[in-house]
Amino acid sequence: MSTLTFLGAVGEVTGSRYLLEIENGEGPRKLLLECGLRQGGQEAEKANAEPFGQLARELDGVVVSHGHLDHAGLLPKLVREGYRGPIYCTPETEELLEIMLSDAAFVMARDVEWENKWRARSDKPLLEPLYNIDDVAQTLSQCQAQAYGKPLGIAGGAMLVFRDAGHILGSAVVELTVPSGGRQRRLVFSGDLGNPDSVLMNDPARIQDADIVLMESTYGNRDHRPMQETLEEFAQVLEEAHAAGGNVLIPAFAVGRTQEILYHLSALYHQGRLKQQRIFLDSPMAIRVTELYARMHNSLKQQDLDALNAAAQGDPSRYLPGLRATRTVEESMEINRIHGGAVIIAGAGMCTGGRILHHFRYNLAKPGTRLVIVGFQAEGTLGRQLVDGAESVRVLGEDIAVRAKVHTIGGFSAHAGQSYLLGWAGAFRSAPRFYLVHGEPAAQLALKQAMEEAGMHADIPAYQEQIVL
Repeated sequence: MSTLTFLGAVGEVTGSRYLLEIENGEGPRKLLLECGLRQGGQEAEKANAEPFGQLARELDGVVVSHGHLDHAGLLPKLVREGYRGPIYCTPETEELLEIMLSDAAFVMARDVEWENKWRARSDKPLLEPLYNIDDVAQTLSQCQAQAYGKPLGIAGGAMLVFRDAGHILGSAVVELTVPSGGRQRRLVFSGDLGNPDSVLMNDPARIQDADIVLMESTYGNRDHRPMQETLEEFAQVLEEAHAAGGNVLIPAFAVGRTQEILYHLSALYHQGRLKQQRIFLDSPMAIRVTELYARMHNSLKQQDLDALNAAAQGDPSRYLPGLRATRTVEESMEINRIHGGAVIIAGAGMCTGGRILHHFRYNLAKPGTRLVIVGFQAEGTLGRQLVDGAESVRVLGEDIAVRAKVHTIGGFSAHAGQSYLLGWAGAFRSAPRFYLVHGEPAAQLALKQAMEEAGMHADIPAYQEQIVL
């Protein structure tokens, strides 16, 4: 019998990882579904450092749903420890991985270098990064891209199909048909399901047949505000910041969220509702991803792009004329001389690092500043502290009073809300067994209850729990 073991994103929203062991009479085959980085504090760092051990050499394949680091960020570590098999993903995800993993390797190298300077002075053992740029290059060489809707036979007699998950560029719902106990069992993994209100992403594909479904539950306990209300709130925050003379800080994920926010700023500009004349995209990675989105625009939702193109009279330079992409450290530092009237979009999305921290140092203590949270903030992150109303936070070794107004605008989420999750789950005709992953406990429990009230059977797996297909 084939089995599935839950190794990550269990009771939390990062570190996605599941081990599929296929027994088809020809000897066991092992597939890893996702290889994500855990995010949020020292416990997460300790978990990321744990060796894969024998698994790295025993795996026959790895399947990745999309390019976010919490789903793919440990791939180079797996490769560093000996994995040399195929990594299956969509073509767009392969492009994103080159950007995301290279940036992660750079950040790790820089952070370890700083840490080792302190350790050397204290006669403590030096650290090594989880992986380096050579490991990233090897990882990319093992990627095998597969377009949406095209079946692919993989190890163990399994059949793999990707469907559009509508979350970010290239994101996929994973369908795996797996031999088990003399029969073919269909395992569906939702990946991260997108928000149908997205202006750039297509609606998530709905699937009708499955025996087992792993479903994300990030927002299993609530719905997002309607997009029109969300945009109105966003416009009012921008108006308030302009009136107060302060800057607007937007910590945004480089992939997906940044591009959606840029679209909405462009739309407000063409409506005459954006008074800020200077908009900074202060993230080298987000700049590269935005360029990738522009290059692969045919994979995106065309209706809203056509509307923006018409408003700009077909001239991309007129989408958002005040936008400036700041690639260098010097350009980023210059932004801190601006005391008001600017919109600053920077990473990291959960405020765990990146250039947003430097902007916090210069802006968080100012009452005129508006901090706009547009994405999920995991437990243990600085972003979560700010969302929860911290009056003071520690940034780059310095305690900073939070006098800025913090606005959490959930309608921009790239994840489906509870109602959409229920609708997506309810589209299955075969009454599969659902396992809720990628969600914090309160969200999972609420979604489980709502699904059972709708006549669906849902379980919340424990870490290292194993099920038989």
